[in-house]
Amino acid sequence: MRYNRSQPMNALTARSFADLKPLRRALQEAAVRQAERERQRREAQQRAHAERHLFQDAVGPVQPLKGQHERHWHLPAPPEPLPVQRTLDEERVLRESLSDEFDVSTLLDVDDQLSFRRPGIGLDVTRRLRAGHWSIQRQLDLHGLRTDEAREALGEFIRLAHRTGLRCVRVVHGKGLGSPGRMPVLKSRVQRWLVQKKEVLAFVQARPADGGAGALVVLLQPGCR
Repeated sequence: MRYNRSQPMNALTARSFADLKPLRRALQEAAVRQAERERQRREAQQRAHAERHLFQDAVGPVQPLKGQHERHWHLPAPPEPLPVQRTLDEERVLRESLSDEFDVSTLLDVDDQLSFRRPGIGLDVTRRLRAGHWSIQRQLDLHGLRTDEAREALGEFIRLAHRTGLRCVRVVHGKGLGSPGRMPVLKSRVQRWLVQKKEVLAFVQARPADGGAGALVVLLQPGCR
């Protein structure tokens, strides 16, 4: 601390005590914070001790049973095995159930827009389906999928849609404009696969606003939600 020797000593002392006030206040605040931390530490130790001895304090002192010198450890029950083989079998059945060799030509209604209706289903059903009587509730787009992928995706889609109670869905197979020879590779296959699905009552080519020649609108059997 610098001071002028010409200043009176009493003035210097008063100024020195004034300078010490902030320091004293800071020391007091630090002491309060330290005391609070110490209190919190003791409380935490007491809680941890109480938690560790909760069971012991609840049951009191215990004594081992006479003659029980061996400890028997019971291993937890093993988890249920995953039905891997069953899943593989279901996938195999799904692939085999949709054959590419199925002759669908005799089952299609040869009109200006090929359609299908299962035996016992009247022409009015396909007319109403084409007119949009049932609203489309879900869609599957098969663009970019290989044949095996598309077959599996379609089978799974129809099965889940029927299981969840959907009645009308759309399947987009594309118009084949990007295929070799500009031939619709999936279109005829999708028709074959849908005819083989027992959940399918009928299907028609989609209206232009819903995909036109690149999609089918499918009516499913009533299911349970």
